[in-house]
Amino acid sequence: MARKKSSKSNGVTATLSSAADSVKDKAAEIGGAVADKAGKAVATVKKAAAKAKKTAGADIAKAKKAVGKRVAKAKKSLASASAAAKKEVAALKRKGAGKKAAAKKAVKKVAKKAGAKKAAAKKAVRKVAKKKAAPRKSAPRKAAKKTARKAAKKK
Repeated sequence: MARKKSSKSNGVTATLSSAADSVKDKAAEIGGAVADKAGKAVATVKKAAAKAKKTAGADIAKAKKAVGKRVAKAKKSLASASAAAKKEVAALKRKGAGKKAAAKKAVKKVAKKAGAKKAAAKKAVRKVAKKKAAPRKSAPRKAAKKTARKAAKKK
């Protein structure tokens, strides 16, 4: 025989079933809200990252531009300094051209004078050498004669 279920047990089951359904619905709501908030947070972070990237790119572009300007300015100033120096060298060469010719003439004159002085000095040295050479030659001869005389006496 089959037993009849009591009406009390059906009420308890129905209550538990409705409570489980309500918990399930609440969990789905909470999960949806969490997912929604997380999605919004991700979107916000993506926006912030994109903005930071854009700002950084702009800053880098500005820095590159500033460096380019500085380099161009430095090149310009170096080029002008180089041109000025070349002009100065050319001017000095033009001024020095006349001085070189005069300097060569002066060197030649000094060389001629020095040559004349050298020749005079050589002549003087030769004269002195001749004078000194004569007494030196005569002294050994006398000594040789004396030794020859002494040797002859002893024999």
